[in-house]
Amino acid sequence: MNTKIKELRKKHKLSQEELALAIGTTRQTITSIECGKYTASLVLAYKIAKYFELSIEEVFDFSEVEEI
Repeated sequence: MNTKIKELRKKHKLSQEELALAIGTTRQTITSIECGKYTASLVLAYKIAKYFELSIEEVFDFSEVEEI
């Protein structure tokens, strides 16, 4: 899943470590999400979006997710 996390981090001058600490996760998790190797849980996605004061849809691209 594509995200705008890396761009948002750069815009706010945050390292992966700083974002991870702010939302209660690890730098490795942030790295994996940014690289598309890991899909954030709903709770983690909410925390990331809330941190940047955006909606989940503004941070995460759901266009490739299969519809039910």
